[in-house]
Amino acid sequence: MLKLTRIAAGTLIALALLLGIFAVTLLRRPAPKPVTSVKQAVFPVVVATRLLPAGKPIAADALRVAPLPINPNGAFADPSRLVGRVPSADIGAQSPVLEEQLSSGLAERIEPGERAVAVRVEEANAVGNRLRPGNFVDVFFTLKRGGNMGGGEIDRTQTRLLMSKIRVLAFGNATAGGDTSGDPNGMVRTAVLAVPVADIDRLTLAESSGRLVFALRNPTDSEVIDASAFAPLPAVLKTSTRAGGAAALQDSTRAAAGVSLDALSGGGEAVPRASAVPRRVAPVSRLTGNAARIDDTRGGIEVIRGGRAEMVAR
Repeated sequence: MLKLTRIAAGTLIALALLLGIFAVTLLRRPAPKPVTSVKQAVFPVVVATRLLPAGKPIAADALRVAPLPINPNGAFADPSRLVGRVPSADIGAQSPVLEEQLSSGLAERIEPGERAVAVRVEEANAVGNRLRPGNFVDVFFTLKRGGNMGGGEIDRTQTRLLMSKIRVLAFGNATAGGDTSGDPNGMVRTAVLAVPVADIDRLTLAESSGRLVFALRNPTDSEVIDASAFAPLPAVLKTSTRAGGAAALQDSTRAAAGVSLDALSGGGEAVPRASAVPRRVAPVSRLTGNAARIDDTRGGIEVIRGGRAEMVAR
């Protein structure tokens, strides 16, 4: 009995020592660090400080950078990249400004006072299809007497420089920044030019009544047509008299006044049609359908045979 008591006492003493050692070990361990909360990531995104209306350039004071928990696709981090860009739809205040909300493409490369105009081209009159977007060209045009008009509106066949240093915006399927050099079948049909709005009348009239030729030029060549060396072409529509005369009219107004083929060919600077010297016309033969008229303004006799007009010296 005494022996069992000693064994139990020894076991308890050993257990007490083990518990004491375990307690000392726990006391020596460093205290656990408190768990910190995960910080949410934010992204710098350009937002509008006020309503950005469609069609108006964005001002610098209408933008600011705001930290947002998301980074939308097409967002901007630098406001300077958006100054001057034009929204294609209204952008609300405090809304992120995205690339898809802005006008892009050819419209962004047209300078104020210019318009993008597409004209037909052929390999022979477009530098052998070697034009590229960003090139500068001189536009020449050829008018043939009568031409496709079927009459004698053009006094003589002529070729002249129509416009100088015109920028090419697109050629075939190729645009600035694109990687397409032409149509898939190698045939380029159109070229898009950046044309001053006051010159579009002359370009479209010359294209429809004659033949255009593009002459490639060095972009550093600054020589252009001196418009002051020529008298203004008479307009199709009369404009109201106002202070400053015709020179004070805006380009769009002058373009609305128009230009006639006779004026474009140089005939409009001569005697106006309304005050022209009357022509003496010979009687028409009922058998042949031919006619002859004496043209005092040209110093000859104009003979008409089957709708074709010929000038015969007197």
